[in-house]
Amino acid sequence: MEKLFERHDEYLNIVPMDFIRNFMYTIDWHSRLICIKGPKGVGKSTLILQKIKTDFADGDRHVLYCSADTGYFSTHTLTDMADQFVKMGGKHLFIDEIHKYDGWSKELKEIYDLYRDLNVVVSGSSLLEINNGKADLSRRMVEYEMPGMSFREYLCFTTGLDFVPTSLENLLQNAAVFCNEIKRKCHPLEHFSQYLRTGYYPFYFEDRITYSSRVENVINYIIDTELTAQRNIEPGNTRKIKALLQIISGLVPFEVDIAKISRNIGIQRLTTLKYLKNLEEAKIIRRLFTDLATTSDLQKPDKILMDNSNLLHVLSPEVPEKGTVRETFFCNQLASAGHMVEYGGMKTGDFRIDRKYIIEVGGRDKDFSQIKDSENGYIAADDIDSGIFRKIPLWAFGFLY
Repeated sequence: MEKLFERHDEYLNIVPMDFIRNFMYTIDWHSRLICIKGPKGVGKSTLILQKIKTDFADGDRHVLYCSADTGYFSTHTLTDMADQFVKMGGKHLFIDEIHKYDGWSKELKEIYDLYRDLNVVVSGSSLLEINNGKADLSRRMVEYEMPGMSFREYLCFTTGLDFVPTSLENLLQNAAVFCNEIKRKCHPLEHFSQYLRTGYYPFYFEDRITYSSRVENVINYIIDTELTAQRNIEPGNTRKIKALLQIISGLVPFEVDIAKISRNIGIQRLTTLKYLKNLEEAKIIRRLFTDLATTSDLQKPDKILMDNSNLLHVLSPEVPEKGTVRETFFCNQLASAGHMVEYGGMKTGDFRIDRKYIIEVGGRDKDFSQIKDSENGYIAADDIDSGIFRKIPLWAFGFLY
């Protein structure tokens, strides 16, 4: 136990505190059992350590941070560790990388039921399923999905300025006022193209030179390690999943031909659909459907995009098509802010948001011809810096979280 506290102190001594993401303030930290999910690289560990650093004094032994993949747990169980911690007066337990501990759900359920004065926070892969482990935690655990950095957060980090998030409703109704407020502080377009390439994962600010290779490492880790362990994919099939990703990254933003993709990779259609579902769960791609209410797990998606524009730039064999980059950014920022994003179709507009708004994504010259009959129709236009009527700068949708 002493070794865990030593490591706890070491981590707290090196955690950066110059920028704390807004996501921290969306969590109800009073809940007894919290799970923070998210893909590797979005900053889950940093967020947890920052929370401890913010709320507890140095040397406070009422709190403990540890990682489930540490060697300590090769000879100790989570339950034994929690029991000893509580007996020492422990009140707040933070366990990182929980998905790397076999039988985590059963032991967390036991800890929750035994130690009612202990608050537990765990972090894990996006593939973590709290109701599919050996013990159903869905009624005990409060789950949060942590996204990568929004364009707003990237601007805050890059410029040192403070920008607060806005709601989608406010942006759509008061676009001109909102954009002018931002422009008084900085020029968003000056930073936007860089964000689209390298701004989504916080480790960009640690080492900008190796950013692309680190993103590739994240992708390979998720496919080679997490998918094989948590979705029972044979290690020998990971090469086909990577080939599938290469094809997706080169798609122009139109309808998807699953049969053709399957033939190119040499796998069955149902296997392709299963892999697509797994890749979306891992936050590598995004499947879009015209009606989410009637969608089944292995249904053919109407459109496929990468989860975020940084993945698209890293995976694309050539410079990605502008339209794909724009749509990828738009869907990522809306979905990460908690909005329902559906494919609008070729005739009605690019995307339907929350079953209410139709938003067409395009360049500065995009007109309203496709959505002229839609009362709640808007254009998200690239390469403009001000909102005009129902035409809103694409970058402004990066301020929703």
